Amino acid sequence: MTKSSQVSGFYKLPIEKRLEFLKEFASLSDEDVSLLKKQSALDLNLADKMVENAIGTFPLPLGVAVNFQINGKDYIIPMALEEPSVIAAASNLAKIARIKGGFKSKMSDPVMIGQIQIVKVKSLADAKKKILENKKEIIELCNRQDSTLVKFGGGCKDIEVRIFEKPEKMIVVHLLVDCRDAMGANAVNTMSEAVAPLLEKVTGGKVYLRIISNLAIYRIVKAEAFFDKEALGGEEAVDGIIHAYNFAVADPFRAATHNKGIMNAVSSIAIATGNDWRALEAGAHAYAAIKGQYSPLTKFEKTKSGDLKGEIEMPMAVGLVGGATKVHPVAKVNVKILGVQSARELAEIMGAVGLAQNVAALRALATEGIQRGHMELHARNIAVTAGVPKDKVEKIVSKMIKEKSVSVSRAKELAGL
Repeated sequence: MTKSSQVSGFYKLPIEKRLEFLKEFASLSDEDVSLLKKQSALDLNLADKMVENAIGTFPLPLGVAVNFQINGKDYIIPMALEEPSVIAAASNLAKIARIKGGFKSKMSDPVMIGQIQIVKVKSLADAKKKILENKKEIIELCNRQDSTLVKFGGGCKDIEVRIFEKPEKMIVVHLLVDCRDAMGANAVNTMSEAVAPLLEKVTGGKVYLRIISNLAIYRIVKAEAFFDKEALGGEEAVDGIIHAYNFAVADPFRAATHNKGIMNAVSSIAIATGNDWRALEAGAHAYAAIKGQYSPLTKFEKTKSGDLKGEIEMPMAVGLVGGATKVHPVAKVNVKILGVQSARELAEIMGAVGLAQNVAALRALATEGIQRGHMELHARNIAVTAGVPKDKVEKIVSKMIKEKSVSVSRAKELAGL
């Protein structure tokens, strides 16, 4: 039986009912559900093994986005973040995308770049020539470092040589490594370290940095979807989104916030699955500026029928092998909820959700304004901060929103505190 991620009023269900739905959808065990219900499923002893100087754990709210259909398959998307309205907005846009067939997403091969910096070279041109002459030996040496990766079809596939004249003369060798289902930092860094002595011998120079690059230009996800104009709010809403997109194209100040909306989704899924969200953020923003001006990672256009077509293209270096993904107990449950079988599938999901989140943000900005979507959850946070009793929170929140006066002092006043 095909499972559907399309759920009406999921946010209205009590937490227990939401967990019951997830248990059925993702075939979770009682132990999986118990982990999700714990205030912190990460044991302090395990945390101490994961980082230095551990003193505790720091939980984030964990929610799920519903309604997603990506490449013909339905998904429930775990997202860990503190910002209100993000999950609701993504779920809503996923529902709209389903009208026109959902999201189509495609990931390239998982190739990462290892960089080796060589300085103190007499002739940059001669050094480059010698490196390329020894390309086969360099690749073979890299692949001797990780026979398991090679066994599964990965490993170093090629090299590039780049010359820099400023701010100092240097050569930078790029190892192009297919990392398969790993993010790849450990494998790439190990290979970069291993070939350093050979490169010094070949060039007569001195190697300094040997490190992975988070600008993963060969590990790119592309996703697209069509959004029904009526479901978005009519032709005016579509036009508003196009105007907002054009603003981001013209102005890097706007583009930065435009792309931040995309990363609201991408980073929250990365955190939920134990992936390196800082690497993803760095890669995304560097890719946005790669042509000389910081630009949006998405593109939008109006179709002949008046609907909105959205596309996203960005680096997506995520993995299912190694790191916290295989160690953190809740990350493992979240991968199970997603039901992904490969890092490629995970990347395709993250690209699609990033696109959905961006459309949601642009629609809110271009129509009702961003604050309206945030206001209810923000008002709840304010009520809790003010010390409003649990049984009075909803009443106080409703009153503050109606008055358009959301503050701790007003919450206290309304609650008689």
